[in-house]
Amino acid sequence: MKNFFVCAVMFASFSGVHAQFEEINGGPVNVPSEGVVDGVYIQEHIPTKRLIPYEYVREADVVWSRRVWSFIDLREKINHPLYFPLDSYQDTVWVKNATRWSLWTVIKHHILNGDLTVFEPRNPADFFEVLPPDGDQFKYPLRPQPGLNYITDKNYRDAVDGYLNVLGDKTFEPVASKLTGEDSVIVDPFTGMETTVTEEVQKKARILSEHIVQYRLKEDWFFDKERSVLDVRILGIAPVIYEGGAVDGYAGSKEGGKYKILFWLYFPHCRFVFNNYFVYNDANDAQWMSFDDLFWKRRFSSIMYKESNVYDRRIESYRTGVDALWESEKIKEEIRTVEHDVWSF
Repeated sequence: MKNFFVCAVMFASFSGVHAQFEEINGGPVNVPSEGVVDGVYIQEHIPTKRLIPYEYVREADVVWSRRVWSFIDLREKINHPLYFPLDSYQDTVWVKNATRWSLWTVIKHHILNGDLTVFEPRNPADFFEVLPPDGDQFKYPLRPQPGLNYITDKNYRDAVDGYLNVLGDKTFEPVASKLTGEDSVIVDPFTGMETTVTEEVQKKARILSEHIVQYRLKEDWFFDKERSVLDVRILGIAPVIYEGGAVDGYAGSKEGGKYKILFWLYFPHCRFVFNNYFVYNDANDAQWMSFDDLFWKRRFSSIMYKESNVYDRRIESYRTGVDALWESEKIKEEIRTVEHDVWSF
């Protein structure tokens, strides 16, 4: 009787944990179904942990700061935890890994759920792209109408789909009858002429994890005299793909093509999402961290391509090739030197 009671309690706890995890983020957990644990124990730390807030910083305590922009190259091995595992589509079903998701899968999932706000990469009124892109200033948010969401607000859905998909040419296709499945044909009773009803359709190809080649970061480095530390805060993050490529079965342009920023996300908002998703640890399967932990601990490699300057220019405008990489390292070294010079030995 005692064993039966223990088994009943365990079964109920598994069911409750599974339901609780699904309510938190809807991501992969090791309780795939009721009464089943895919492992030795329930991995509940990351899916249920609360967000650790940043240390409060007063303006009077910041004695030095520098704003920089950098990119994370997902071809580098150290950055592969952000890239893998890859997702895919089978017909209209979005197939995601059962254990963990790539960063793009997490971002896309929560954009569709309405948890993250997309900021357009440039002024939406700039149709001819004459003005320089300024989406990293978070001035052009995409939001649904009050009380609506991605499903119910068509204008918002079309706008978001323009950033989550590669758009192709617009064509006119016959409207299929819902009853017969055949094309809708209107017959003129006087002349007997047949007219096929068509509608405008734009080809779309979904952007998958494998198409993301970079993540752009906007960061502020600063020295806090109250804590006597050099600290950094990520302000924005943007996924990047290769521009162009075929729409049907989109696989991106060939390597070396022009980069295209899809959109910007405000990183402090992203932390509430990234905080509850696993990141792979190749050294220890028992110590998987969250995406928020990875960014906070800076377990990635990035290259600076711009720093705040009077001309608002990028490094590539005055350095190329290896010289641009050396310029990026020079900026990093200047930041380290600021902290080093604070102390006297």
